[in-house]
Amino acid sequence: MALKKYSLFIKYLFDKIAALCGIILLSPFMLLIFIIHKIVMPKGDFFFRQERVGQYGKTFKIYKIRTMKEGSENNTVFVTTANDDRILPFGRFLRRTKLDEIVELINVLKGEMSLVGPRPDVSGYADMLQGEDRKILELRPGITGTASLKYINEEEILANVDNPQQYNDEVIYPDKVIINLDYYYNRTFWGDIKIILKTIFR
Repeated sequence: MALKKYSLFIKYLFDKIAALCGIILLSPFMLLIFIIHKIVMPKGDFFFRQERVGQYGKTFKIYKIRTMKEGSENNTVFVTTANDDRILPFGRFLRRTKLDEIVELINVLKGEMSLVGPRPDVSGYADMLQGEDRKILELRPGITGTASLKYINEEEILANVDNPQQYNDEVIYPDKVIINLDYYYNRTFWGDIKIILKTIFR
């Protein structure tokens, strides 16, 4: 148990240091994205904020770069497909490259997220976790993870099925729960490093 607590502290410390370094190193790149964003998407905020369920079921505001038309985000719409007409052209580029998620380093720095872990769900999905599956909520949600890597092209998958919401609810989401529960039981610091490297060099 002592070793586990030590490992968790190392992970937490690594997250903080890596997030701070990432924000500093990426700030010129982020400034460039901000300028382009304001030119091609002048209406609306640069940031998109949404309530998600974090560690131990505590809610927090996740940060992303806005990719949709101003005011078109709807918390009752849980899935987004690659051909969603709410997404603006530059937003498609940001989503396809996952650049819209790099500002989540702010959430990591605040201690609300980790670099690696299950993606934070909206309350509608987190509430569906039952029994052993709720152990996933003991983890700090992550920017990337094993489930995120498997479904790196999730929006393209959903765009090619007849009922994206149903396919997500009956196929993708249950599979993510299985993957995230496996991560819960088998996570290691070095395993996290491998996931980070796979994410960067995918």
